[in-house]
Amino acid sequence: MRNSHVAAWTSAVVTALVATALVSPAAAATSAPTGSEKCPQLSKKLPWYGQNRDRLQRMIDERGTCDGHHGPRPVAAFDWDNTVSKNDVTDATIAWSLEHDKILRPASWKKTSKWLTDDADKALTAACGTAVPVGAPLPTSTDTDCTDEIFNIRESGRTMSGAAAFAGDWNHRRTVPQYAWVPQLFAGHTVPELQSYAAAARKEALAAPVGSTRTLGTHTIPGYVRYYDQQRDLIRTLQRAGFDVYIVSAGSEPVTEVWSKGVGIDRAHTVAIRSVLDSRGRITTYNEGCGGVGRTQGEAIPYIDGKRCWINQEIYGVHGKSAWHKQRWGKRIALGGGDADTDVTFVGDATGAHLVLNRNKNELMCRAYDNADGRWVANPMFIEPLPRKTGTYPCSTAAYNKPEGGFGPLLRDDGSLVPDQRDSVY
Repeated sequence: MRNSHVAAWTSAVVTALVATALVSPAAAATSAPTGSEKCPQLSKKLPWYGQNRDRLQRMIDERGTCDGHHGPRPVAAFDWDNTVSKNDVTDATIAWSLEHDKILRPASWKKTSKWLTDDADKALTAACGTAVPVGAPLPTSTDTDCTDEIFNIRESGRTMSGAAAFAGDWNHRRTVPQYAWVPQLFAGHTVPELQSYAAAARKEALAAPVGSTRTLGTHTIPGYVRYYDQQRDLIRTLQRAGFDVYIVSAGSEPVTEVWSKGVGIDRAHTVAIRSVLDSRGRITTYNEGCGGVGRTQGEAIPYIDGKRCWINQEIYGVHGKSAWHKQRWGKRIALGGGDADTDVTFVGDATGAHLVLNRNKNELMCRAYDNADGRWVANPMFIEPLPRKTGTYPCSTAAYNKPEGGFGPLLRDDGSLVPDQRDSVY
């Protein structure tokens, strides 16, 4: 595991809120430049919803080090898939790999995940066969049954026949087996090999027209990926304003690293699922852990509360069980950006702005629309935004992702109930 990158922004504890400025009056008076021209400016040529650009700019002006402050740098953290990029780069890499016979036959499908069911083991064995020697590439470019079975389990957690592919006990706010299964599928490859597959998939996805699709077995999936220009500009502006900017993703780390460098974020600032390597440097079915959880087959990945844990551990040097807990103000990120429930905890931990791209995800959008601290910044997706959600988000009954699985009512920090919310940013 690479060394932790410790960064803390120390300042007075926020005592009051100015909703439009996203910071406290005390912080603004003591740390902000007197004129926004002292900080780099977000491009006015790139459209944002409503006053979102101005709200983010105020946060940059007031929290950045562009006024000559020489203390610790503030931190911003972003999810990757559908937050910085449109569409899922992990799926793009899996699709390219299946189309180019890059998945190696495991000695046992059952052993690729501690939660894989007997039904999934049988389905994968039947679909992919046993003719290929263990460790050799499966012919997924021509064997559509094998391709379908693998991708359906990745996509839905179910076999093509509809049987559950994963079962057992896991903390549903710390992991989801089908996410952890992605890097496990690449067991036997080296990190450079996986990065080369991601790079080839990236080239193909960026060249495909916006709106295009591709067929993978009998599945139709997006055929293109794009960097969001607004997010690239935001990241660049944050960096120029003195922020340390990180990516924290529930994808495979070698894949995410290939993409993150396209927005000027290096390996040291990219955190995702980290595979344990064997003595020959090859990927295994085990992952590095967080918060006192050691090497496992995916029990503590950057997923919901797991993203908080990895941020606390890798950025702020908080280890052991404490990494699972919300930290004091000076050991929390200034800005968090995400698009799904998997991002809700770390985005909510941000002290300056909670940036959300609206993909109609219940827990995240309930937090954004409730806007309990006045700092939530909701924005439609910049490419092919979703239409307005009909009805309301079930915040008061079924928006919270429970650790034991299932859904329950969503509560504020003070214990009060978040009321159902209507979709208003689309």
